[in-house]
Amino acid sequence: MKQKTFCALFLALFFITIAQTGCGSKEPITRTSFYFNTPCSITLYDMQEEEAQSLITELFRQCKEMEALLSRTIPTSDVARINAAGGEPVEVSPVTIQVLEKAVDYSVLSEGAFDVTVGKLTDLWDFQAESPVVPSAHQIQEALPTVDYRGIEISGNRVSLSNPDSAIDLGGIAKGFIADRLTESLEAKGIERGIINLGGNIVALGEKEEDTGWEIGIEKPYSDRREIVEVVSLSDQSVVTSGIYERAFQVNGRLFHHVLDVKTGYPVQSDLESVTITGPKGSSADCDALSTIALILGSQKGMALIESLEGFEASFVCKNGEILHTPAMNARPVDPDAAVVDRQRAQSD
Repeated sequence: MKQKTFCALFLALFFITIAQTGCGSKEPITRTSFYFNTPCSITLYDMQEEEAQSLITELFRQCKEMEALLSRTIPTSDVARINAAGGEPVEVSPVTIQVLEKAVDYSVLSEGAFDVTVGKLTDLWDFQAESPVVPSAHQIQEALPTVDYRGIEISGNRVSLSNPDSAIDLGGIAKGFIADRLTESLEAKGIERGIINLGGNIVALGEKEEDTGWEIGIEKPYSDRREIVEVVSLSDQSVVTSGIYERAFQVNGRLFHHVLDVKTGYPVQSDLESVTITGPKGSSADCDALSTIALILGSQKGMALIESLEGFEASFVCKNGEILHTPAMNARPVDPDAAVVDRQRAQSD
């Protein structure tokens, strides 16, 4: 299975109906920057502009620092140094340890379907190429033995890989982890209302207005971000979507997408096109991993998994067009005409 990577990670979520009125009288302050190879935006409410801009600058500085630790494509990052060490222990940041430990927890939970040592397999599938190609069977067979999260060895602040040919790729969990750290920073400053959107990993802090949640649109697969199938209402929650349609190509009529089956090395085959997971504030990393895991497992097993976890809900968009929900998922169909208005408003923010 290929995790969601930093490169061109555009998840199936975007803001809708983020009103500029409600609690407080100050206009919202929004800024967008580019990290993890995707646009990232932060919106703060009920603050003076100078104070908000200063805080957003600090949050984006944290994004840059954590990307410098966790991106496998930055040669000096902790992840790149682990991958280049040939199995020797590498001293890394406590942040890197925290992300790796959480990733291993989800590898165990998914029985290896989610595996952050997928890097060598990831490298074979270049979905950003002008003319993507399917790797050869020989290339895939060579990469498969390098994928095994059980070979990650953590001792204090040192990390090594028991298989020197393995390579870590934290793209399936890192942005969620970073979103959670930014949330902690906002709470430490006493900020009660805001939106963090790291390329689709969204945290809705507080409420849009009293007793009214923030409304987040779930994109219709293959609509080129033009249509919304559902709206979820969130208050102090995180939401993440994984889908098979954002990074994909076709060869001889067959779709090849970026979510890989680590048992075969090829795109996973399930009955799902996308999975959206919601969870409590501070669980964006969990939602990040769970959305990928559920997509891999398919609707039946994915539903059972999410229902077994307290505090998490899910929406499943099936290949047959059916939309399934866990019992307490706060999602509703959207009026197509209203969706157009709301989406255009959101895009202008």
